[in-house]
Amino acid sequence: MTKVKRQLLSGDEAIALAALRAGVTLGTGYPGTPSTEILETYARLGGRAQWAPNEKVALEVGAGVAFARGRALVTMKHVGLNVAADVLFTVAYSGVSGALVIVSADDPGMSSSQNEQDNRRYAVAAGVPMVEPADSQEAYDFTFAALEMSERWGVPVLLRLTTRVCHAKSIVADGRAPLPAVAPRFERNIPERVMIPAHARPAHRRLRQKLAEIATWAETAPLNRRTAGDGRLGIVTSGVAVMHAREAAPQAALLQLGVTHPLPLQLIRDFAASVQECVVLEEGDPYLEEALRAAGIAVRGKPAGYRFGELNVARTRRILAADASPEPAPARGKPPQLCPGCPYRTVFTVLRRLECIVSGDIGCYTLGALPPFEAMDFQTCMGASIGMGLGLRHTLPADEARRVVSVIGDSTFMHSGLTGVAEMVYNPPATGHVLLILDNGTTAMTGQQEHPATGRTLNHEPTGRVAIEAVVRAMGVPQVDVVDPMKEAEFEALLRERLASGRLAVIVARRSCILAAGAIRAYEKAAAARSQPLGGCPADAATTTTGETEG
Repeated sequence: MTKVKRQLLSGDEAIALAALRAGVTLGTGYPGTPSTEILETYARLGGRAQWAPNEKVALEVGAGVAFARGRALVTMKHVGLNVAADVLFTVAYSGVSGALVIVSADDPGMSSSQNEQDNRRYAVAAGVPMVEPADSQEAYDFTFAALEMSERWGVPVLLRLTTRVCHAKSIVADGRAPLPAVAPRFERNIPERVMIPAHARPAHRRLRQKLAEIATWAETAPLNRRTAGDGRLGIVTSGVAVMHAREAAPQAALLQLGVTHPLPLQLIRDFAASVQECVVLEEGDPYLEEALRAAGIAVRGKPAGYRFGELNVARTRRILAADASPEPAPARGKPPQLCPGCPYRTVFTVLRRLECIVSGDIGCYTLGALPPFEAMDFQTCMGASIGMGLGLRHTLPADEARRVVSVIGDSTFMHSGLTGVAEMVYNPPATGHVLLILDNGTTAMTGQQEHPATGRTLNHEPTGRVAIEAVVRAMGVPQVDVVDPMKEAEFEALLRERLASGRLAVIVARRSCILAAGAIRAYEKAAAARSQPLGGCPADAATTTTGETEG
């Protein structure tokens, strides 16, 4: 019998612990708030985890693990699922032989994101089951449940979280017995694994049959919980909104949905019929409300204004009271800004001075759009800076087009910038183009994670390194320079020259992140010490990495 241990954990930590206990074969993902801590914790606990260049690759690797009967945990923030969606929709058809659980950590209120999309819509669109924990204990339990569902029905399962579930801490009873171990094995099954149209058509029918079976199972599944109330008010809810409902209306009957796709409609219909008024309480889009109304269940949703941002107890009370009056304005906080000593401060100072039109990207350097720099003109999603800058170059009059610069960080470049360079070389604008890659040796925005261009694994151990400047040269960019952006005059002179050249140019502005520099030096020192034979010199690879990262 497994001894139960109680500990205070965040939802992210609870998922990592459950993955370890359940025998997950591999955890893979791309760092993104609020999901980053899952794989970091999983690795710290002794699990096998790795960062992928982007979410699509992570899901591809996870699918491969599950094709070989392994158990895969793939983590990402909500916008990451946009990148991975191409894989998701077809792996739902092909199915898996092991377990494939995809964690989507949504960010209502956009504390660190460019939008607040509600990824529950993806479960419906892709046709995959979805579970939503409300606290850390459920994050732990539902990770087990998601792995079991994936193995039982041979489908990917979406484990959907939101910021408060990811980061808030609550007690977790860690006592689940591990799932039975399964020996990895690949079984050839071309009709189920090769999604040509002839195979995909029956695969779609198999997927819908699986969803129908899961819907029947969900009607009595322990993941959905019903709490009795005084009969006047019933609340249908899921995720962190469960906690707000319990505090705001303790007298109300509660139906907490742990399985939110496919929905247990008969369970919900019976619950709604048992109370005088039934309210749907949910964070984000009216996903549940619309589904229940479409099924003919009489429920009241929230006023439109509560679609924005996170819920809390005060907002929940207003929703239950159908209060649509304007909410009090939140207190103004201190606007974020680039760190003192950040090498990007010089970069944006120069870009502003040269009156460049800057096509920006996702990362802490996006703060270059704010005062005092105000030197980034648009930013959309990971990797878009290159293509959008090229579009501007193709369109603007020549004198104006020559002012356009695409700016992207090193981790973002590895994530989705390479295809932008291919486009740049393949369809060069008449005025050329200048791509500025800000290489600070880490994924700074999400907490200093590694990526393929740092040459270190998730655990900061040495591994193969992608040399950015070598890659862009090999792709056909004729002018490639590596500079230290802190040498302002030198950097400005080079940028002026490349803008005037009318050719394709990449400038790698390399200087370690001011917050990560100490840790990077420590990693490199440890790596050099390990590679040095007794009485000999450090290996060439370690010496090269040190020199290039330090700039």
